[in-house]
Amino acid sequence: MKTDDRHVRNLDSVTRNDIALVGGKNASLGEMVRELGAKGVRVPPGFATTAFAYRDFLAANDLGPKIANRLAQLNAGKLKLHEAGDAIRRMIVDGDWPDDTEKAIRRAYRDLADGTGTAEPAVAVRSSATAEDLPDASFAGQQETFLNVRGEEALLATCRRCYASLFTDRAITYRQIKGFDHDKVALSVGVQQMVRADLGGSGVMFSIDTETGFDKVVLINAAWGLGENVVQGAVNPDEYQVFKPFLGKRGLVPILEKRLGAKEKKMIYAGASGGETRNVPTSKAERAAFVLGDDEILTLARQAKVIEDHYGQPMDMEWAKDGETGDLFIVQARPETVQSRRTAGSLKSYAVAKTGPRLLSGLSVGDAAVNGQVCLIETAAEIDRFVDGSVLVTSTTDPDWVPIMKRAAAIVTDHGGRTSHAAIVSRELGLPAIVGCGEATHVLHDQQEITVSCAEGEDGFVYQGHAEITVEEQDLAGIEKTRTGVMLNLANPAAAFRWWRLPVDGVGLARMEFVVNSSVKVHPMALVEYDRLTDPDARKAIADLTRGYADRAEYFVDHLARGLSRIAAVCHPKPVIVRMSDFKTNEYADLLGGRQFEPEEENPMIGFRGASRYYSDRYRAGFALECRAIRRLREEMGFDNVIVMIPFCRTPDEADRVLKVMAENGLKRGRKGLEVYVMCEIPSNVVLAAEFAERFDGFSIGSNDLTQLTLGVDRDSEILAPLFRESDPAVMWMIRTVIREAHKAGSKVGFCGQAPSNDPAFAQSLVGLGIDSISVTPDSFLKVKRNVAEAEGALPPH
Repeated sequence: MKTDDRHVRNLDSVTRNDIALVGGKNASLGEMVRELGAKGVRVPPGFATTAFAYRDFLAANDLGPKIANRLAQLNAGKLKLHEAGDAIRRMIVDGDWPDDTEKAIRRAYRDLADGTGTAEPAVAVRSSATAEDLPDASFAGQQETFLNVRGEEALLATCRRCYASLFTDRAITYRQIKGFDHDKVALSVGVQQMVRADLGGSGVMFSIDTETGFDKVVLINAAWGLGENVVQGAVNPDEYQVFKPFLGKRGLVPILEKRLGAKEKKMIYAGASGGETRNVPTSKAERAAFVLGDDEILTLARQAKVIEDHYGQPMDMEWAKDGETGDLFIVQARPETVQSRRTAGSLKSYAVAKTGPRLLSGLSVGDAAVNGQVCLIETAAEIDRFVDGSVLVTSTTDPDWVPIMKRAAAIVTDHGGRTSHAAIVSRELGLPAIVGCGEATHVLHDQQEITVSCAEGEDGFVYQGHAEITVEEQDLAGIEKTRTGVMLNLANPAAAFRWWRLPVDGVGLARMEFVVNSSVKVHPMALVEYDRLTDPDARKAIADLTRGYADRAEYFVDHLARGLSRIAAVCHPKPVIVRMSDFKTNEYADLLGGRQFEPEEENPMIGFRGASRYYSDRYRAGFALECRAIRRLREEMGFDNVIVMIPFCRTPDEADRVLKVMAENGLKRGRKGLEVYVMCEIPSNVVLAAEFAERFDGFSIGSNDLTQLTLGVDRDSEILAPLFRESDPAVMWMIRTVIREAHKAGSKVGFCGQAPSNDPAFAQSLVGLGIDSISVTPDSFLKVKRNVAEAEGALPPH
């Protein structure tokens, strides 16, 4: 393709060093075309107008002084923002092209047409400001994008509209916020062959977790049709998360999360003439189906990793899938500007207590919580009535809303995903936001007092009234290394990534039953024996949850493996100890379809729980699904850092029976490095510690049950609460004995319980007894780590 180097440049002749010439967006596209095509990154062909073309256009129409005059009137208060912006945009759209610039654009478009074999190929026309997409400013959506533009005349008119979009109200406001001089920002127009995403799908992708900054995952959002709906937050998209370290390992499928979005509508071409798009409702089949298959998710994630590695920093990308060819393309890539710039030296943790009734839930953006008063804004026309410091509640936002978003205490939207405009700008402004609530504008009303909580993991919640909010800042600097491992107790996959910055020694307790309760929701036996379920309501609810699964049991395995994978990923390759399910019978009964499969017990605490279930005909088939999930987690997803732990194992004979059933289901101790631990929570585990050590690779002391059963004290009894003490001499004898016997056999011993968090002296006692690790809740980690370091410092030298 021949190009006029002054006015137009082919993308394949541009590098990331050309930001001053073609803007950040086009410079990045050119860099990927030149450097990453051979590494599997596909970018549609195209060209870019230069900053010279923009400045020549302004000069030819004598627009520089006229624009400066309108902006001066704005700053002096003589014009309102929308008046100044509208006047400037009209002057630009009405301007005439200089002859040499017009010829260069026409020639470049014809050359692109020759390359595609189409007389008037459809192109995407995107604005690229010469100061945008810098490491400290995202300019998210500040300028316009136009899709499905056909023909030279339409292209020239659209390029003028791109120039005009440099002076939208939102763009003027954003530059003022960031301190950019208006006359020092030029605009390049990127013109690329359209990807037929109207027949396929598209979305946004980050090479880092957008909420926590966890740097080992790729986050992908996807919707049917053209990508503007995802960017603008007009739909609730699918969400996928992929573990980056395993992307180069053949045969692994490290997809940590697949969340189905509602995808209520899709953007398509409005007609054959080009230049226009429209939204149409999606079909029921489209709403019920994922946009991307597993292979496509992994292909995009690999491209994200290649791009991140090339640029040497976390990246924010847009992608499109051609519905005719099935090909996947990267159509934008820019630096991620929020999480990658957060300081790693401290961790601010929010906690919410004494909440009112939960009104709404959606996807959380950020990890903060605020109390505030609702200001419900239905359309951009109502922006002027926004009340500073209130919670902005709306259906969706676009860049026109930025002037009021920065004055809000929090943001709640009906639509949108984690990569929507509302989410990106909220992150950049440091505001908590909950997007994709579905019906926020119907449930909430003006001046209503609410709490917006993003402090409880990936799901954000809106509560009635003002809750009690506490904030704790943890200093991560100067933490001493300790011989005794300090690990985390984690149960909620949605919140696991929040703690990735903590210098932990692994996860000492991941409670499977919590993942079952939050991610699966169904009793495993109700899936295995669905056909004999007698509860019609449970049958319908299970049928809805398992839609799309030919084998309902596969639903359990899939959701459990993915839920656990998020916990396994957070500190990989350090060990993660997953305790097999330890519901009591009354808790199992509360799962969907559970009542039909659970006996009623007088005392479930010491009844049919833990190991006794796994080989019983009542639950054996359910335990097989648990084993399948662990095997998938370790062998198909790649998390061989997972250790299995058996709870409430009363006798060595019972241990043998459980290990046999596990082996029958592909989990043989020692095979592919599998370690199996046992909970030490029954006095028999201590009395027969040597025999248990022959069967297991390690012990984890469960202090609550061990204290309860050693002292004969119901741990839930308020009357007996003063007697329930982990530091009681009898309990300490149990702990001391099992540590001694386990170490004699070469087995490791850990401790999971709240006592070391509440009592520094207890933590010091455990260290003195030679405990190998202590596992605590994340909010207690730093305190216990310091207690342990102090205790080790007081020990006599070996």
